[in-house]
Amino acid sequence: MFEFCKCGGLLVPVDGVMTCRKCGSEQAKAKQSSALLKTAHADEKVIVLETNESNLPSIEHECEKCGNAIAYYWFIQTRASDEPPTRFFRCTKCGHTCREYS
Repeated sequence: MFEFCKCGGLLVPVDGVMTCRKCGSEQAKAKQSSALLKTAHADEKVIVLETNESNLPSIEHECEKCGNAIAYYWFIQTRASDEPPTRFFRCTKCGHTCREYS
């Protein structure tokens, strides 16, 4: 549990006394709470959704395997959330799948 000073600074223990990192004032240490915070995680499961490819949008994208000019595409967030999503392409003729990073 964090404790804060009246000025808004964070109180940290220094020689048994809570001292403000911002203004340097000292306060008596607050009584420790008897509450216990516990976080439980359920077993993580990956759900794969099957979809009919004809429902996906298509775009002009040359297949590197067969040379076909049309591919279905979709986006998936494969990296951190502050990075752009990855775009996947699937050839409408041979089904070859490739990806493009932005």
